[in-house]
Amino acid sequence: MSQAPDHSPDHWPRRLVAAMPVLPILIVSVLVLVGFVGGSGTTWVPLLATGPALAATTSGPRGVLCVGLAATVLGVSLAVRGGAPDGELAVALAALLVVTLACGVGSALRERRERVLAAVRSVAEAAQQALLQPVPATVGPFQVAVRYSAAAAEARIGGDLYALVSTPYGVRLIVGDVRGKGLPAVGTAALVLGVFREAAHDEPDLLDVVARIERSLARNLGPDDFVTAVVAGYPREGELEVVNCGHAAPLLVRDSVVVPVDPDRPAPPLGLRSLSGETPQLHVLPFTDGDQLLLYTDGVTEARNHEREFYPLAEGLARHTCDEPVDTVTALHAELQAHVGGRLHDDAALLLLRIPAQVPAVPSGAPV
Repeated sequence: MSQAPDHSPDHWPRRLVAAMPVLPILIVSVLVLVGFVGGSGTTWVPLLATGPALAATTSGPRGVLCVGLAATVLGVSLAVRGGAPDGELAVALAALLVVTLACGVGSALRERRERVLAAVRSVAEAAQQALLQPVPATVGPFQVAVRYSAAAAEARIGGDLYALVSTPYGVRLIVGDVRGKGLPAVGTAALVLGVFREAAHDEPDLLDVVARIERSLARNLGPDDFVTAVVAGYPREGELEVVNCGHAAPLLVRDSVVVPVDPDRPAPPLGLRSLSGETPQLHVLPFTDGDQLLLYTDGVTEARNHEREFYPLAEGLARHTCDEPVDTVTALHAELQAHVGGRLHDDAALLLLRIPAQVPAVPSGAPV
């Protein structure tokens, strides 16, 4: 139940005190104390503007005005005690008031920008939920972990894309990277994901899924636009189908050995098939108990440190592979961030699949 507003006589003093930022008030108090001890009149009064200026960086207009009011009152006391001339006092206090008003306006503008930024963040988060839907920890026979970082400041989504769905034809997934950045890249990513999710449920053949994405992009993309992607499927136990369209080769982990899954014949990125005439091929590889497959975007492998050295993803995967995909991906992402010094310059996505190792059944009557 909501509480009624407090209209008691002592309500506004409490609100005034609550609005006062502690650190700016403390700084003003120290300056005034130094001025009283030194007996220097108006010499310290202009420095009291430090209080409202600092308050403007962290507090709202009310807090700034409260600090400015306190600084003005204390400044008058300091000047009067020092016997400052009226003209000199008036100039110093006028400067303090002007700074306070300017800082109050700046604080109001900052709060407005923060509200706009919060609204943009909420829209970005909603778009992320719509496009890059959360992937459960278990999908079909797989353990799954995903980590995605958008390079754009304050963004939640970018040009990288991923999706993993359970269909009548087994689990299917896509990891891709749209050429370009910004809103056009996000729009293209939405198009690819929408077509993939529909085709993955409709088409029995994985190559037909890729063909539908290709046809849609051919109708909607510009001549210089394209999408690199790996589309994979698990149609039957022990076999993984992979179609690589100009994307970085996935990394297969088997018996603690990391091996890239390179296509037998390179295929062009999605959206460029009409220019090259090349068609993608279906690569079938064994995928059994304990095997893991890492799919990623070039924001991972092209990340450089201060010495311009690329991040060694295969070596990092070999170091951090364990039986929990989420732990492996978390460790890889943390190491990637450390490699680049905390800020990625391109979108980066990691998606790891693992077939849990089967525990041999104990024969009936055998000792445990």
